[in-house]
Amino acid sequence: MSAKKDPSVWQGFKTFLMRGNVVDLAVAVVIGAAFTSIVNSVVKGVINPLVGAFGTKSLDNYSSCLTGPCTGSQGIQIMWGSVLGATLNFLITAAVVYFLMVLPMSKYLARQAAQKAAREGTKEVIEVTELEVLKEIRDALIAQRGSGHDER
Repeated sequence: MSAKKDPSVWQGFKTFLMRGNVVDLAVAVVIGAAFTSIVNSVVKGVINPLVGAFGTKSLDNYSSCLTGPCTGSQGIQIMWGSVLGATLNFLITAAVVYFLMVLPMSKYLARQAAQKAAREGTKEVIEVTELEVLKEIRDALIAQRGSGHDER
């Protein structure tokens, strides 16, 4: 009697790593890490100077004091400027990823699906048409055979 072996842990791990989703996720993380430096430079080089036209050059300098005078280590400061900077950073990243990666890819995939559906629709029409032609040929052959039998 042959006993079926369960896959080893190493085989399971290799199978897990070779799944498409894991590889796609790894590529996305690497691209995202590289893309972060681009977004940070846009925020520091473009957004912060625009904000600097109305106030300070860095959003990190915007804060409010919760209690008492905020001098040195006195008082409690709320650093809402850094939260605003991080929020802008996130929104810029999300917009660029959506408009430069997600939207074009979804349009491309939709176009590919439409072309595939059109090809399959054409195949069905051709198959139906071929079937109809073959039926007509069969009927003609039967009619010829039938007329040939009557003459003998």
